[in-house]
Amino acid sequence: MTKLVYFAWVRERIGKQEEDVSLPADVVTVEDLLAWLKRRGEEYAHALRHSEVIRVALDHEHVDHRQKLAGAGEIALFPPMTGG
Repeated sequence: MTKLVYFAWVRERIGKQEEDVSLPADVVTVEDLLAWLKRRGEEYAHALRHSEVIRVALDHEHVDHRQKLAGAGEIALFPPMTGG
């Protein structure tokens, strides 16, 4: 099982703070994960509609969307950071 954690408006749109999932064998990269999540339901599709701007951390380390998941225990999804 892999723990997915959602932050800010990603969490609000999906309607969950976190969940444990069994990832399919063909979900190898962050990009694969985002595509798979979008197919899980309307709320995921809405939250991840512009998945290219979603920031992702594997076990608390921010990574590129091409990064392999390689057994990460926790995957966190964040909206883009804004400054001020």
